[in-house]
Amino acid sequence: MRKNGKQWHQPKKAFRPTAGQTSYAKRTEARKAQVAIKAKEREMKDEKEAERQRRIQANRDKREAKAEKERYEKLAERMHRKRVERLKRREKRNKLLKS
Repeated sequence: MRKNGKQWHQPKKAFRPTAGQTSYAKRTEARKAQVAIKAKEREMKDEKEAERQRRIQANRDKREAKAEKERYEKLAERMHRKRVERLKRREKRNKLLKS
């Protein structure tokens, strides 16, 4: 900022109170543009979040199905196949009734 032999402060300019004002039409245009940008950003954010939730739910469903399959395999080791299938059907009925 300071140079040899120069003043430290910037030279002052004439005070013009209307210099920074914009017309009402320009302000409303700018506001409309800003609102549109915000809406688009929100929409993109919601899409991204929905995709993320879908992936999480798919992983959760896959994990649950795998656990259930392993559980039935353990049951099948101990019991007859037909009895395990009968238990599966009964559990599905109960699950449907609860939901």
